[in-house]
Amino acid sequence: MTRSLLLACCLLLASCNTTPQAEAPAPLLPVPSEAQLAWQKMEMNMFVHFNMNTFTNMEWGFGNEQPAQFTPTALDCRQWARIAMLSGMKGIILTAKHHDGFCLWPSAYTEHSVKNSPWKDGKGDVVRELREACDEFGLKFGLYLSPWDRNHPEYGQPAYIEYYRNQLTELLTNYGEVFELWVDGANGGDGYYGGANETRVVDRSVYYDWDSTFALVRRLQPNTVIFSDAGPGCRWVGNEEGWANATNWSTLNLEGLYPGTPDYKQLASGHKGGAAWVPAEVNTSIRPGWYYHPAEDTAVKSLEKLRAIYDNSLGRNGLLLLNIPVDPRGLVHPNDSARLMELAYAIDADFTGDLAPECTVSASNERGAEFAAANVTNWRENTYWAVADTARNPVLTLTLPEPKALRLLVLEEFIELGQRVAAFEVEVSRSGQWTPVASETTIGYRRMLRLSTEPVEAIRIRFTETLAPVAMRRVAVY
Repeated sequence: MTRSLLLACCLLLASCNTTPQAEAPAPLLPVPSEAQLAWQKMEMNMFVHFNMNTFTNMEWGFGNEQPAQFTPTALDCRQWARIAMLSGMKGIILTAKHHDGFCLWPSAYTEHSVKNSPWKDGKGDVVRELREACDEFGLKFGLYLSPWDRNHPEYGQPAYIEYYRNQLTELLTNYGEVFELWVDGANGGDGYYGGANETRVVDRSVYYDWDSTFALVRRLQPNTVIFSDAGPGCRWVGNEEGWANATNWSTLNLEGLYPGTPDYKQLASGHKGGAAWVPAEVNTSIRPGWYYHPAEDTAVKSLEKLRAIYDNSLGRNGLLLLNIPVDPRGLVHPNDSARLMELAYAIDADFTGDLAPECTVSASNERGAEFAAANVTNWRENTYWAVADTARNPVLTLTLPEPKALRLLVLEEFIELGQRVAAFEVEVSRSGQWTPVASETTIGYRRMLRLSTEPVEAIRIRFTETLAPVAMRRVAVY
């Protein structure tokens, strides 16, 4: 046999033995953008309420405060960033301007800013200092710019919208990359308004012309995730207590929704089959108030409460934005930082000792070898278990090498293909007998279930309702 004929035979045999690769499941639209995916993977961020209210002991300033009242004595953004990093947070969002209109940067469009305060002889810039601190500690940087301004004389008139957009432009062009822009829903009411001292009511649905404002944001910072009641990047969860509903869709129908929408309670669950991908951000404060108040030094949320918030936000397909109110010195109070460290240790303990990689994994259906059930335990970002398009009510089983008592189950969908699971059940096996322990609905980016079992031999997940064939990134068992 000639050399060329031998080579041809080898190639023919190789082609005969090649197993066709299965096609990946079709995406279930809508799906997250790259920026939304990166945002979701941050999981927990710090909100910093620090502004004029810190020095007046208020939650909402009236707008008649004077720049001379802003007098931090030891402001240290590096301390904030270090605490955020050590507590497992990935970014910080700062209240650059709250409803009273005072600006933490030397805005060219108002005198009501740090440039007219005694702090650093008017040459300070809190926004820039935090930007630099975030860079130093490997954190992403975000900004809150209140649409309401109780100080500005033209609030309620078209001229204010130009002012608001001018300030957005300052913030989004002078301080580097901004991972999230926070747009509050509080708009209109009584205020100082340059001395008018009156109530001004605006039509929240049209006054701000949000489509044009958000188009400006996207032009200046294409990767910024915009937060508001209606997104479009991420949405308010509809409460400030720190929880999403047990059913939490990352999809939303945006029609009729806007920052300050009165129909906000639906935001805690999103919309099954919604037309836009707008995941939930769960915002709450470590204290009763958003701003620092000395009377609340002993009212910092307990570790037990913070763990419940963690479970009911990140553990219900949300992102946790935990507010830390900086005190008048310009520092995170020791009570807050100590509790954050306790929370970080508790989270580390919760997620130590995943039993899933030791399990034997099987499924009632697999789409193909590259979509095998075993992918859910390999801790790789880009692999997943998927079932055939024709599969109905698939079942995933993890068999432990020896019986163990279980305390926590973590499930994650491959959300790059959309959110697909609408209902599932969990069972455990002891002495060969299967016992149901949970019946739940959505999963999404992450679903955490606290378990309390005697030693069991296996755990089984039945997917009882799906909008498209199952695609699961990870299952972890602790």
